[in-house]
Amino acid sequence: MTARPEHVLVPRHEVLSDEEREKFFASSGLRPEQLPKISAGDPAIKAEKAEEGDVVRILRKSDVGGRGEVAYYRIVVE
Repeated sequence: MTARPEHVLVPRHEVLSDEEREKFFASSGLRPEQLPKISAGDPAIKAEKAEEGDVVRILRKSDVGGRGEVAYYRIVVE
């Protein structure tokens, strides 16, 4: 993992490995084109060196007590 922007408003971004990607799509029943998109030009995506077609897990702090972080998934587009 590369250095990511360190700011309280920037959630953690992680590029899924090929294995994680396969498991995600198998368990969710989604197809890549159904995921929300995130630009390859986004600073957090650039910091992770994600490429077009990569799936990124974004971990945001939950406002609901005791839940910790909630994962959101995006696909990288140009």
